Amino acid sequence: KSDSDTYTCDIGDAQSRAKLVVQEKPCIFTKELVDNEVTAGEDVILHCETSKSDSPVKWCKDGKSLRNSSKYNISRSGFEAKLVIHRAEERDS
Repeated sequence: KSDSDTYTCDIGDAQSRAKLVVQEKPCIFTKELVDNEVTAGEDVILHCETSKSDSPVKWCKDGKSLRNSSKYNISRSGFEAKLVIHRAEERDS
């Protein structure tokens, strides 16, 4: 993206110009979430990977954002985003 600029080519008395716009590559999932089945009371680890390590990731359940708490542990390491659900209950389905 830092290469975006106006470039010129000079040949003595003549000059040609072009504007270059480099767009960022969109972030995509390189490894998607997979379905899980666990016994009540067990911890569950959900993880996915993205093509950019610095892309923000938001975890949601039923359309509501999740935050770190005694129930949920959200982490990001490089390209991997991870959600740990502690002591899963039926209502976590």
